[in-house]
Amino acid sequence: MIDKDFATGKLAELVEADVLIILTGVEKIALNFGKENEQWLDQVTVSELKNYIAEGHFAPGSMLPKVEAAIEYVKTQPHCKTIITSLERLGDIFKNGVGTTILP
Repeated sequence: MIDKDFATGKLAELVEADVLIILTGVEKIALNFGKENEQWLDQVTVSELKNYIAEGHFAPGSMLPKVEAAIEYVKTQPHCKTIITSLERLGDIFKNGVGTTILP
């Protein structure tokens, strides 16, 4: 079985897309999601995300596969980036402050 986020990343790689866009139910990735100290992420690197994964910030079956797919894409396509955001904000994707941008 292939996860839909990883499949999307592989497709973006095969068509040589400059940007992988992963849609989810929230506008940005968050640390401490749903907690009093919730922190939304505007831009992160692969190494930062790996640290956040190790700290347990992303739920399996929810945000974790999206984050892992984003990491894999920018690792294999270092000249590209991934943006994670909600469907509602897709039209604003290239405006500053919309979504979380993942860079190598």
